[in-house]
Amino acid sequence: MGSTSTPVNLKQRKKVSPSRASTTESKKGAGEADEEKIHSEIINDKKNFKIALIVITVLAFVSRFYRITYPSQVVFDEVHFGKFASYYLQRTYFFDLHPPFAKLMIAAVGYLVGYNGDFKFDNIGESYITNNVPYVAYRSLPAILGSLTVPIVFLTMKESGFSLPASILSACLILFDNAHVGETRLILLDAALIISVALSIYCYVRFSKLRDQVFSYGWWKWLVLTGISLSCVISTKYVGVFTFVTIGLAVSIDLWNLLDIRKGLTLKEFSRHFVARTLALIVLPFCIFLFWFWVHFAILTKSGPGDSFMSPEFQETLGDNILAREAKLINYYDIVTLKHKDLGAFLHSHNYHYPLRYDDGRISSQGQQVTTIKEADISNQWQILPPQDFAEDLRKGVPVSGGQTIRLRHVATDTLLLTHDVASPLISTNQEFTTIPMSQAIEKQKDTLFNIKLINGMVEPLKTKAGLLRLVHESTNVALWTHDVQLPDWAFNQYDVNGNKNTLEASNTWFFDEIIDLDDDRKVWIPKEPKSMPFLKKYFELQKQMFAKNNALTNSHPYASTPITWPFLVRGVSFWANQTDREQIYFIGNYFGWWLEIAAIMFFVGIIVLDQLTRRRNNNVLGNRTRSKIYNTIGFFFVGWGAHYFPFFLMGRQLFLHHYLPAHLIAALITGGMADLVFLELEYLEFNRASLRTNRNKSLIIGVSIFIGALIACFVFFAPLTYGTPGLSIEGIQARQWLDVKLHYSK
Repeated sequence: MGSTSTPVNLKQRKKVSPSRASTTESKKGAGEADEEKIHSEIINDKKNFKIALIVITVLAFVSRFYRITYPSQVVFDEVHFGKFASYYLQRTYFFDLHPPFAKLMIAAVGYLVGYNGDFKFDNIGESYITNNVPYVAYRSLPAILGSLTVPIVFLTMKESGFSLPASILSACLILFDNAHVGETRLILLDAALIISVALSIYCYVRFSKLRDQVFSYGWWKWLVLTGISLSCVISTKYVGVFTFVTIGLAVSIDLWNLLDIRKGLTLKEFSRHFVARTLALIVLPFCIFLFWFWVHFAILTKSGPGDSFMSPEFQETLGDNILAREAKLINYYDIVTLKHKDLGAFLHSHNYHYPLRYDDGRISSQGQQVTTIKEADISNQWQILPPQDFAEDLRKGVPVSGGQTIRLRHVATDTLLLTHDVASPLISTNQEFTTIPMSQAIEKQKDTLFNIKLINGMVEPLKTKAGLLRLVHESTNVALWTHDVQLPDWAFNQYDVNGNKNTLEASNTWFFDEIIDLDDDRKVWIPKEPKSMPFLKKYFELQKQMFAKNNALTNSHPYASTPITWPFLVRGVSFWANQTDREQIYFIGNYFGWWLEIAAIMFFVGIIVLDQLTRRRNNNVLGNRTRSKIYNTIGFFFVGWGAHYFPFFLMGRQLFLHHYLPAHLIAALITGGMADLVFLELEYLEFNRASLRTNRNKSLIIGVSIFIGALIACFVFFAPLTYGTPGLSIEGIQARQWLDVKLHYSK
């Protein structure tokens, strides 16, 4: 292996037989010793490596912590992961699609600074300062992790046997990438995911270099550290399985080579290798993965918003919290308020009607208006009625359960909620909601029936506050829906309500907020005694729900994108905007860096194809060391890139640009490696043939310097979109709308 690390050892160390040796290789043989000596001098300059490591590490921390206090508002998905940290701090059960490791780290930061978790991160743009949230401490964790990722990439290249300029180039592709900087300075999970991917690859490279020191302390240390790093990946997000595939393929090839009788291992010795890798890379990571779920359940012991996703048996293991104390069982004929989960607005109606004609000329039903409002009002009150009219005493006091059919009577106007095949005011493809007088209840009964679909899919009694549900119209199969678009003056600028044909869309979610005039007997709160449930049973139930909800994320999203567009940065994601100063945070990468990576990957594939074709004609244009680097080391990186990228083409769920970041990180390793090959290794290139071997390093330095200069220029140009400041002029915004990027305030 010499000075070059070979994570995927596709070749055995043996002499090349005369029949396989090419004429070209024999000509190279005379200069092989000199070439190895020069190469060794280039890659073993320890002093310069150490200086470069210090410089890029300092720059990484500066770029991630620069103006980390701005904006002092909730940004993008901080609404989720900041909220989850607050739930951990208050020990309130919640539900999320991702494993708990990174979320627990964020919560630990809040615990260490003495925060109590009162703020719930409900809306993008809410002030951290006003609500006394230690947001800088929270953001510092991902910023530290994102900063440390850069030197890990640098060290991975160094340990893989690449030159100092190549190592610096790979590190700078992450250091000066706007997407990595933007994603790793906010309260998000991706910083933990990305550094765990980087550590997994680095540790395995270190392990692979010790294959001649099997079962030594160092060999075991790096093998176990690889397993621990893998556990961090899978314990942060389930896409971490792609990193397992990457390392698993390398391990499989390694074991296959060890099985070869020419390696001289007995079956007992081979079994030791197999068992060691199984324990360190499968059993250990899985045990650590399970441990974080055990911690998750041990902390979240109080009833909370995640209850509705779990079975009644699971819910009985949770103690009451404030929310549970306020949750009351709902009966037929109760008068209630119905609240939209995302908008926080109440279902409302009043004695005003839709206009005969809308602005676009469409005719309405002229029925009574149904809207949503965020203020408490007597016109927000609805009575829950059974589907049939009969003596009240037959259903009086009977609980309402999921899966049942109900009618809703608007109390203030004594009318029944109804939807029918008439276009809604603002969205012509969705149905209008209105109400009808009780005198028409029998005539239009079918149009007034709504089925209660609980989000957790269970059939259980409904409670206020906690029971998340969808109301689906039985006749036309549309769901009651509202959004943050206001109606015109004729509806007092209240929010639009209509029937959504996509009944499974998450934004159809409502809950009954309050029971009006609840009698004293039902107000009494009796604390419940939590029951026990085996850990593995809780674990498997949660896994089932997590995968089910993840697979259900198939709705369209304005910033969703397809995998084919990611490497080219066709579009990004809007994170935050401030209209007053025309400031915004827009998630987008460094165009030069991402396009350079794609060029390097294409060039790598071209080299592989060329080598295979020429070898079929017994004309080997690559030296043994060069071929080893291409197939073993860069080939290992290429497998990692593909394993973290191509599986997304098979997914039907919502996908966004940030899903490409692990693949982008590995592509940075490929790019540095290809720079080394182009400038130092490939003699068939014209400028390499014409130059002295001792001058190739100068060409490499010049080439890498040009690349890094372009990286920095592109990074600085898009920096206002990464840091959210300073605000840009309209012309400046328009100048940054590359490809399909659509920025705010461009007109």
